[in-house]
Amino acid sequence: EVQLQASGGGLVQAGGSLRLSCVASGLSFDDYAIGWFRQVPGKAREAVACIDKEGSTYYDDSVKGRFTISSDHAKNTVPLQMNSLKPEDTAIYYCAASRIWSQLRTAYEFWGQGTLVTVSS
Repeated sequence: EVQLQASGGGLVQAGGSLRLSCVASGLSFDDYAIGWFRQVPGKAREAVACIDKEGSTYYDDSVKGRFTISSDHAKNTVPLQMNSLKPEDTAIYYCAASRIWSQLRTAYEFWGQGTLVTVSS
């Protein structure tokens, strides 16, 4: 059974940092791309950062230079380091796994439960 566990969310002031973690079981990072997505009420879930099995990365323009995605294949963990946080980064953050390299939500077949990030101004 594939499971993804997202954690690390919380309340932080603007300009601060948080580190999210996605721990996967039941799959190998050698076979899957992992994406971090976020969603706010009333809006579609969007890709924030993705990393493929070879380490290639994608970042949404809104987070480039502030967020960093990485992967630890030995621990099956994908951290998302978020620096210089802004109030508009407030959302529920989800990690997901896809067999193909994509930034499209529909390409991702396995999802974690989400972790809430709140950035106060």
